[in-house]
Amino acid sequence: MSLPSVSPASPVSASASTPAPTQAQLLDFVRRAAADAQLVASLPLDPEGRTWMRLAGPGGSEAWLIGWPPGTGTGWHDHADSVGAFVTAAGELKENALAARLPTDGWKTLELSDGVDRERRLSVGTGRAFGRHHVHEVLNESSDRHAVSVHAYYPPLPQIRRYSRSGQTLRLEQVERPQDWQ
Repeated sequence: MSLPSVSPASPVSASASTPAPTQAQLLDFVRRAAADAQLVASLPLDPEGRTWMRLAGPGGSEAWLIGWPPGTGTGWHDHADSVGAFVTAAGELKENALAARLPTDGWKTLELSDGVDRERRLSVGTGRAFGRHHVHEVLNESSDRHAVSVHAYYPPLPQIRRYSRSGQTLRLEQVERPQDWQ
């Protein structure tokens, strides 16, 4: 299923000579963008699928404004070697994450230890930064309200690994590259 895209906008300009942004700088950027009511309102919302608008992130980072219809989510995934941050700009999102460093390559199935699951409810203005190889899923569990969020990644996403999960078993299902989602 192809998701609709929207033309780019930029709440903050990036400079080519700027050093790589830190997780804290990415979190600051997504917080400021999420607080920009005009930017958030400019994203068309589709009742059937997620929508997004690419933003100019700080220091050459990749950034997105994303609309989440009720009942949608990402599925389990990571952002490979990118660090990132995201903040809820409207509605509420839930993040399920694994508090464990997973091997980056050479496996298809892992048995997860007890106690690695983390759950966060992210209301408007709430978000988080994360490091490389952070495995999570993001969900809009509302039955009747859209959510909107702002995300930033550095370096720009080289790939996304998608996983399935059954109980404590995590299975690598697919590796996507930028040409797969653009």
